[in-house]
Amino acid sequence: MNQHALLATLAALVLLPAQAADMNKVLRVALNAPETGFDPAKVSDLYSSTVTENIFDPLVTYDYLARPAKLIPNTVSALPTISADGKVYTFRLKPGIFFAADPAFKGKKRELTAADYAYSIKRHLDPSIHSPWSFLVDGRFVGGNELVKAAGKGTLNYDAPLEGIKVLDKYTLQLTLTTTNFNFLPILAMPAFGAVAREVIEANRDNTNAHPVGTGPYLLKEWKPGSRIVLEANPGFRKLVFNATPGNDPVDKAVVQALQGKTLPQVGRIEISVIEEEQPLWLSFLNRQLDISGIPQAALQSALVIDPKDPLKVRLAEQYARQGIQLQRQLLPEITFHFFNMQDPVVGGDSKDKIALRRAIAMAFPVSETIASIRRGQAVPMNYIVPAGVAGHNPAFRGTPKYDPAAANALLDRFGYRVASDGYRTRPDGKPLAIELACGTSALDKQWNEYWQKTFDTLKIRLSFKQGKWNELSKANHQGKLQMWGMAWGADYPDGENFMQLLYGKNAGDSNAADFKNTDYDRLFEASLKLPHGPERNQLYDAMNKIVVAQQPWIFGDIRMRSTLAHRYVKGLKLHPLLGTSWRYLDLQK
Repeated sequence: MNQHALLATLAALVLLPAQAADMNKVLRVALNAPETGFDPAKVSDLYSSTVTENIFDPLVTYDYLARPAKLIPNTVSALPTISADGKVYTFRLKPGIFFAADPAFKGKKRELTAADYAYSIKRHLDPSIHSPWSFLVDGRFVGGNELVKAAGKGTLNYDAPLEGIKVLDKYTLQLTLTTTNFNFLPILAMPAFGAVAREVIEANRDNTNAHPVGTGPYLLKEWKPGSRIVLEANPGFRKLVFNATPGNDPVDKAVVQALQGKTLPQVGRIEISVIEEEQPLWLSFLNRQLDISGIPQAALQSALVIDPKDPLKVRLAEQYARQGIQLQRQLLPEITFHFFNMQDPVVGGDSKDKIALRRAIAMAFPVSETIASIRRGQAVPMNYIVPAGVAGHNPAFRGTPKYDPAAANALLDRFGYRVASDGYRTRPDGKPLAIELACGTSALDKQWNEYWQKTFDTLKIRLSFKQGKWNELSKANHQGKLQMWGMAWGADYPDGENFMQLLYGKNAGDSNAADFKNTDYDRLFEASLKLPHGPERNQLYDAMNKIVVAQQPWIFGDIRMRSTLAHRYVKGLKLHPLLGTSWRYLDLQK
């Protein structure tokens, strides 16, 4: 913890449920892409998780103010006891935490128990659910593989004894891992591992994405898919009082001044709009139709005064500063990249000509230029699979090839991609060469497409665009129907494993969007799982990065600097590197 970190953390007091939120306080925010649903075992996109983290409770969470991020108990009375060999985690739940009311409970108050967490974690193992987070639990728990195997393609037997996920009593949960892992706890802080009630899931099995019921501070009041989501404060939420002592950070001091001693949440209603185009989103913020917003890339130069010698050094433009608008910035613990479908017959595979094709495209794409023009300098090049701020990052590694279109063309010439009479290249076997790049439909996507078109024109390769909504393209990607697509991956937990697994062969079709399968990479990844963060594991990560650079399943992109604005009356805001929102900590003092 640095010198600005807190000296104390939130104190959670479990008393009788106490509705503290003011239902007249309405927070208005926006998502810039449509959500896909609210079943924590079925969704993995940022937009859906932004909502679910406010409805469901994981066992542990993060201190709102402490930096680096610090795990604290959430629904448990203390952080778990962990056996000396790093295999057995034992949690003790706080009594008196209740689910939001639901018809499935038949008019009775439904208390959160250890069995709910056991059930919720097992759902990620269930073959019939196809959890996008199954890669985090597959093979992790003693007896888990056998239970999954017994299920075949059917539903998991949730009532069968499982040594690795055991309920010791009403409030005690014990997880036993197959191998030593001292880094497992942050995984359980993810929204995906929030507790659901089995009877609610079974009563709504036809569409669990539309019926989220949790123990968190908010409940789903209204949902118009892809358009509008409304959350209201959960009247049965446990009493949670904000109690922290700030260090020297002025943002921390302002948060404590606004919230100290208050019961959370303060805001009674959250109205979430889906606004995919940047200009309408920006105008909505300026017109106070939104209370918090990022700064669209097209507005960065008008909203910020950017130092031309150091674009990451900025201040808020005077016209907005005079209005009392707040600016907070954070280099995101994320990466952006474009991937090739490694099973595709044109761009995939590990033959030398396919590697040369991918390499040439990477060499011809002007990452620095897009950072300067589209990002307005508010990003840094990505050079390593693990970003800065996450355990395992290597700042000395340079994974992005030198921008050199001439050398890229020479590479294609050398591997038989000849230019035909029509001016476009053919494949080494003489067949036409054409590549399809998936993309969104926004004005910003069109800017990116101009750079991609320029890249492919430079290489004399035919390019077409497959346009679609994010959720539509995500579905197509999981079905292996995309040839190329760009993605961002933010840290779910602050450990390099969360990023290195993106190219692990067993995660192909899930988090491994490129469907990359490399025996050496997989062997090194599996070896890294057995090591704590440190030099020995970092050496493995370096070796894995070298494989990726050599095989080029990805084109490394950039790492964005997030600039967030809030109007003067929004109190309690502090960006967090891992929590998706600050909503439960906000107050509106108009």
